[in-house]
Order: sequence, then structure tokens, then C-alpha cells
Amino acid sequence: MSSILTNSSAMVALSTLNMVNKGLNDTQTRVSTGLAIGSGKDNAAYFAISETMKGDSGMFKAINEGLTSTKNSVATARLGAETVKDLASDFSERVAFAQGQGIDLSEVQAELDSLVDQIGAAIDQATFNGEDLVSGAAATQTVVTGVTRSGGTFAATTITFQSVDLGAIQTALDAIDLTTSTDLAADLATAETQLGNAISAATSLGVTEKTLEGQQSFLENLTDTLDSGVSAMVDADMEQEAARLQAYQVQQQLATQSLSIANQAPQNILSLFR
Repeated sequence: MSSILTNSSAMVALSTLNMVNKGLNDTQTRVSTGLAIGSGKDNAAYFAISETMKGDSGMFKAINEGLTSTKNSVATARLGAETVKDLASDFSERVAFAQGQGIDLSEVQAELDSLVDQIGAAIDQATFNGEDLVSGAAATQTVVTGVTRSGGTFAATTITFQSVDLGAIQTALDAIDLTTSTDLAADLATAETQLGNAISAATSLGVTEKTLEGQQSFLENLTDTLDSGVSAMVDADMEQEAARLQAYQVQQQLATQSLSIANQAPQNILSLFR
């Protein structure tokens, strides 16, 4: 039955065109943004997970940048400790040389004083961006290395390491005056003890530096993994979207043509009254 009051064909064609236009608009949005899920209305679960993962990735990147500064401070301190270790080794050698007979102790003492001065200079210069890890009393240093959501609880992860007291080594070596000493063997033992302390300090800082480097490498790989995971969840498949876009464009043309034909139906009824 044909009616001039209700055009069912046009209503169906219009509904189809509206659906096609909506699909086309959604596809064009995905193509222009590169995102299949751009907001919570697209997929609430995936959107929430991806936003949390993106937040974690950003925090890991920021923490990694902060670790670079800490690692540089430790590396500078380690270089200072190794320099003090080398100078303390030279110091021990000169004290060992003074154990012989017929040695002018005043000349050896002059060399020792020069080595102590060099140790002091190395300690003063072994700072990075004002951070001193070598001249004060040994203390525990805490560094944030990442974040965790284990067990559903958010928390920061940390590592600790010890600063070193190279100043104590300098002070101990500065107190050995061979020209007035009554026990050169004891002086040699003291020099060897301080050399051991310097070696321990350099080793400790070296281990810390290596640990920080390893953590930074892990954070870099972790952020790459998180970013890839987010991409897999929310990024649009551009090949698929390109094919879908072309299909919708064809459907839009056909739906428009169908609507145009349906709108002509009432005009055809007029021919019945001629």
C-alpha cells in the first residue's frame, strides 16, 4: 500500500544513511587521531587500563631521568675514590721505601705531604652538581628506582647505598710525620690500612654505579614494553581503517541514492490521478 502521509521506504533509507554516516564519522576520527580508543565511551575498561599504563610509563621515564643525575654523582665520587686509592698506594710505597737504612726521611716526608695535598684536591673536586658523597661521614643514601602496583597498592621502590668518608683517609695519612716517628713499621701499617679503606670506598661506589646503570637499562626496557602494550590496546589498525573508510564512502553514496529514490515515491502516486 502506498501512502502520501507515511513514506516507509524513505524512513528505512534515512535510518540506513544515518548509521552509515555515524560509522563514517567514527572511522574518520580513528584515521585522523590514530586511536581506536580515544575516550572512556569507546571502551571503558581498555581506556582505564591504558591510561594507568601511560601514567606509569611517564613516571618511569621521569624516574630514569632522575637516576641519571644520581648515577653521575656516584660516578664522580667513584672517580674521586679511585684517585685517592692510587694516591694512597703511592703513599704506602713511599712509606715502605722509608723503612730502609740511610734514607733521608725529610725528602720522603715532602713527597708524602704532596700526596696528601693531592688527595685533598681530589676529594674537593669529586662532587657533581653540588652533591658530595665522599667527604662527610658515611651515611645511607636512598634513591627512588621505580613504582609498583603489586597487590593493588601503589608504592615507590628504592635502593640504598653508602656514601664514603675519604676525608678520614686524608686526615689519617696527614698525621704520619716520618721525621719524628719512632716506629716506621707502624707508620707503614697505618698507610696500608688507609689504602685498604680507599680500595673499599672505590669498590663500594663502583658497585653502586653498576647497580644504577642496570636499573636504568631495566626502566628503559620497561617503558618500551608499557608503551607497546598501550599501543596494542588503543591504537587504530590503519590498514583496516583505510579499507573501512572506503567501504563507508561507497555505502554513503548508495544510501543517499536510495533515499533520493524513496523520496520520489509520493510523486509517482500523482500519476495515478492523471
